[in-house]
Amino acid sequence: MGIAHLFKSHDKDLGGGFTVRRILPAAARQSVGPFLFFDHMGPVEAQPGARHDVRPHPHIGLATVTYLFEGAIMHRDSLGTEQRIEPGAINWMTAGSGIVHSERTPDDLLDRVRRTHGLQLWAALPRAHEEAPAAFSHTPADQIPEVAFEGATVRVLVGTAFGRTSPVPTFSSTLYLDVQLAPGGSIDLGGLPEESAVYAPMGAIEIDGEAIPANTMAMVEPGLPVRVSSSAGARFVLVGGEPLDGRRYIFWNFVSSSRERIEQAARDWEAGAFVPVPGDSERIPLPAWPAAWRRDGA
Repeated sequence: MGIAHLFKSHDKDLGGGFTVRRILPAAARQSVGPFLFFDHMGPVEAQPGARHDVRPHPHIGLATVTYLFEGAIMHRDSLGTEQRIEPGAINWMTAGSGIVHSERTPDDLLDRVRRTHGLQLWAALPRAHEEAPAAFSHTPADQIPEVAFEGATVRVLVGTAFGRTSPVPTFSSTLYLDVQLAPGGSIDLGGLPEESAVYAPMGAIEIDGEAIPANTMAMVEPGLPVRVSSSAGARFVLVGGEPLDGRRYIFWNFVSSSRERIEQAARDWEAGAFVPVPGDSERIPLPAWPAAWRRDGA
């Protein structure tokens, strides 16, 4: 059997009635490859005038990876980037030594009923690149490589698979695939990274004949090929890569191999030391400090 672990999602309220299903980090495992955060957003329908905005907030030590199936998000960050995120595109934001960004409803969608559905992942940066300069990379949908098979279509969002390589820049060996299965379709996945997992945001799938419960991520056994199939048709993603080079600390939106570095970033956010998003004076306040951590950084 090719399944090593099953991770059930839990609901996380982001505010304003916008709830996501969070799969990573899990109690049994912090990460799969470089990915230590996996949120399934929606599908959620918003009425005219409703906003599901995420106000400016900071990150360090990671890259955010945003991918939509439906809807649109307006991304703005402290580098001066303004990028509309739409279905099929990959947006890779390297936080590195520090970045601030917001994710808001585009103005042209505010007066209509709209649906949002997508995934947001965090990839921890390798220790050697945790303090890399902040950067933002947008890869339009028509630049994502696609491979068609009988009963299956694969989009290579990040990394290399089936002889195709995504243009999305990364700092370590990383794989992120979007696979659509026709009714009765299946696909054989071999040569996977040391750590890989499968999650179906749409439809029901089986791995080597074993049904995967809804809203559940299946980590596959390293080195073993797997067959993913669906009787009614489905859409799933595969994520993975080389294992992280050591433990990561996570507090709020900060990730680092050093707890002291996270404490410094938190103090910097409280002190207003991060570069703001141009033209946006709002900010999300720092949440309650973990009881086990000292605020003086000692």
